[in-house]
Amino acid sequence: MKKILLFLCTFSILSVFAAKPKNQYVRIKTEFGECIVRLYNQTPLHRDNFLKLARSGYYNGVLFHRVIKDFMIQGGDPDSKNAKPDSLLGEGGPKYTIPAEFNDSLFHKKGVLAAAREGDDVNPAKASSGSQFYLVQGKVFTDQQLDNVEEKRLKFKIPEWQREVYKTIGGTPHLDRNYTVYGEIVVGLDMVDKIAALATDKNNRPKQDVKMEVTVLKRRAAKKLEKQLLQGSLKDKMIMGS
Repeated sequence: MKKILLFLCTFSILSVFAAKPKNQYVRIKTEFGECIVRLYNQTPLHRDNFLKLARSGYYNGVLFHRVIKDFMIQGGDPDSKNAKPDSLLGEGGPKYTIPAEFNDSLFHKKGVLAAAREGDDVNPAKASSGSQFYLVQGKVFTDQQLDNVEEKRLKFKIPEWQREVYKTIGGTPHLDRNYTVYGEIVVGLDMVDKIAALATDKNNRPKQDVKMEVTVLKRRAAKKLEKQLLQGSLKDKMIMGS
């Protein structure tokens, strides 16, 4: 009987440690702070590509090369590593794109991670860049402003629950169903605000280089994070609507 009880206890302990987290998470670290991003399982192509690049160290030393206050901060161009101050950036990346993975429940609220891409004129399928991404800062909208976005930019109705998020948390609704959203910041949203507030040049590049280091949270750290988020024991709450 003692052996059976010991086996059951050991099995239970091992099961806890072996259990996988529900999601994959990455840490984006800069001199202006760091954030943790939950990657969406609903966008597996983008999720797996980002994990692959992060694990290989692809993003380490890359700049947030395009910053627009009340809009977003963009990075992921490998050409930005050690780039001169007057270099034009935004064209670099692996020699592949990722098919769009639009999901009506994943939208451009403040704090989401989304894929940059080339314009519709050369990219009608809206395929994503292989490496470049942006983190949304956005702004808060009124009902009238959202009505204008629907009429002039989207040509579809924003669901009421998403409108509430745009009216309270904020975001960039005109990008919905045009750029793939594939993750969101769950801790450290203030990093985006700090970077978005930096002075920039005429090409929206910060005058002070903002380098990033991107790492993937290991299983145990991810499980601990999910427990803390569930308990609400972290200072940063998960963004409304997630």
